Amino acid sequence: MTVKQQIGVVISTKMQKTIVVKIENKYLHPIYSKTMLKTKKYLAHDDLEQCNIGDQVLVQECRPLSKRKRWKLVKIILKSSLIT
Repeated sequence: MTVKQQIGVVISTKMQKTIVVKIENKYLHPIYSKTMLKTKKYLAHDDLEQCNIGDQVLVQECRPLSKRKRWKLVKIILKSSLIT
C-alpha cells in the first residue's frame, strides 16, 4: 500500500506539536467546465515545532496520533518570508 503525501501551506501553529495545513485541489466542474478550487484543512504532527505560518510543507499520512491528527510533517519545502 502506498503512503499518501500532500504539499500544503501552514495556516496555524497555535497547538503544541501540531500544525494546521491547508491543501488546495483544482478540478474541472463536470457540467460547466470551469476550474474549481477545493480547500481542505488537515492537522499534522510537527515534533520539533519548526514550522511557521506561511511555510510550504510536505505532509505524509500516518497512523492516528489523536482524534483528528492523521498526518505528519516530512519536510519544509519553502520557508515563509513573514516573521512571526
